[in-house]
Amino acid sequence: MTLFQSIIIAIVEGLTEFLPVSSTGHMILASAAMGIHDDEFVKTFEVFIQLGAILAIALMYIKRFFRSLTIYYKLLAAFIPTAIVGLLAYDFIKGYLFNPVVVSVSLILGGIILIFIDKKVVSQKATHVDVEDISYKNAFFIGLFQCLSMVPGTSRAAATIIGGVFNGLDKKQATEFSFLLAVPTMMAAGGYDLIKSELVFTQAQIIMLAVGSGVAFIAAWIAVKLFLKYVSSHGFTAFGWYRIVLGVLFLIFMWGTDLG
Repeated sequence: MTLFQSIIIAIVEGLTEFLPVSSTGHMILASAAMGIHDDEFVKTFEVFIQLGAILAIALMYIKRFFRSLTIYYKLLAAFIPTAIVGLLAYDFIKGYLFNPVVVSVSLILGGIILIFIDKKVVSQKATHVDVEDISYKNAFFIGLFQCLSMVPGTSRAAATIIGGVFNGLDKKQATEFSFLLAVPTMMAAGGYDLIKSELVFTQAQIIMLAVGSGVAFIAAWIAVKLFLKYVSSHGFTAFGWYRIVLGVLFLIFMWGTDLG
């Protein structure tokens, strides 16, 4: 992977991390399209630069995190299922699921679910005034939904938004809770991946990690601002169709290549 390619991957990560379209899936597809060899550094790079994107959310919602301790307790309840499943399934996920075929199928299935979910959200009113008001049980169940995102192509944002909708949140609250839950989840995933990778980085790789994180931060900041405005007015249907079309197109693309 060249520095230019790493910047492209970082832009893709930042723009898609908090959208319900799967940033990991997009990075895997982009890497495959550019002919990047899927070695251990590339896998680690794709996880590490997510920390740049999560920093954008942390700064964007910094007042929320300092308002009260309640949100920390609810996020912890939602994070526990992901932590347990992640520790148990890490090796299997990294070894067998990070490939274009799994991503494409997950994109299609997730897109279909998003379209149906959007119809549910249109007529649903929030049962809570604020995301902090959800019960620990609801938060835990949202965390269970987030576990589905460990399959590349599913989308952590999509899984948690769907989980939020099924646990009494409206589309804006579900999206906001998804953003907030991303902070502990992605920080833990990035840190754990670095520990497990046992890689000794070269100077060029360190530069790619630093530049990639910075690019992902900028792209994520822009994407989140635009996403919140769009979702408030239009919902998730367009993202569902986008996932389906992308998944189908890439399956067709792989049919005539050796990427699959």
